Order: sequence, then C-alpha cells, then structure tokens
Amino acid sequence: MSQRLIPQDTRSVPEWIGRSPDSAIPPRVKLRIIERYGRRCYLTGDVLVPGQIEFEHVIAIVNGGTNRESNIAPANRPAHQIKTRADTAIKTKRAKSLKKRYGLTKPKRPMDGSKASPFKKHMDGSVSMREPKQ
Repeated sequence: MSQRLIPQDTRSVPEWIGRSPDSAIPPRVKLRIIERYGRRCYLTGDVLVPGQIEFEHVIAIVNGGTNRESNIAPANRPAHQIKTRADTAIKTKRAKSLKKRYGLTKPKRPMDGSKASPFKKHMDGSVSMREPKQ
C-alpha cells in the first residue's frame, strides 16, 4: 500500500525525533502516525485492530533507519512480527558478509593443503602432517 505522507512544508507541528534509538514514542505522536496512515496497517492495508497495534520503523534501526516520526508506521502485530524477522535476517546476512570481508571470521573447514590445514601437500603428490606451530 502506498504511504500517504504529509509534505514537510505543510506541517503545523515539528516532526518528533527520538533522543536515542530506545526512546519511547509519545502518545500524541502515535495518534498523528495512526491518522497519517488512515487508521490502516501500512504492511497489509487492513484496518488497525485495537490491542494489536504496534509502531514499526519502516527502515529498521539495525539496518540504518532513524527513530523519527517520518520513519515510523502503524502495523498489526502479526504483520509486524513477520517484517521484524525479515529485518533481522537482512542485518545478520550483512554482518556475516562484513565479518568475512574484513577477515574477522575463520573458515569452518580449511581448504586442503592450505596453511590452515593440518596436512601439507608436496609437489610430488604426497601428503604429510604439518609440524605444530610454536
């Protein structure tokens, strides 16, 4: 569903920005967010169910999003849980890729014959045990 965002120049109230990623969203801001999305879940387009409403960061904080009013949208709990799992998977994959790129993780199984392997391959094709490093 497309978002109905209010252009910044027509706002009568300044946008709320959290002091930290953990800052709680004030009730007045929650009401503005619900009204901005027409009382509908931004993920599914369904009408918001009282008691099931959660406020979701469109771009998750762990993936570079900010804790500000323009990055928060209302969502029903089941849809929010699915999106949170997807956001976590993206974060995990990116972190794993960066660790591998910068050499912060070692391969689980060393390539046969490499210096990390306990076996040493010789030019004539024979294999011997490496001497332990001291």
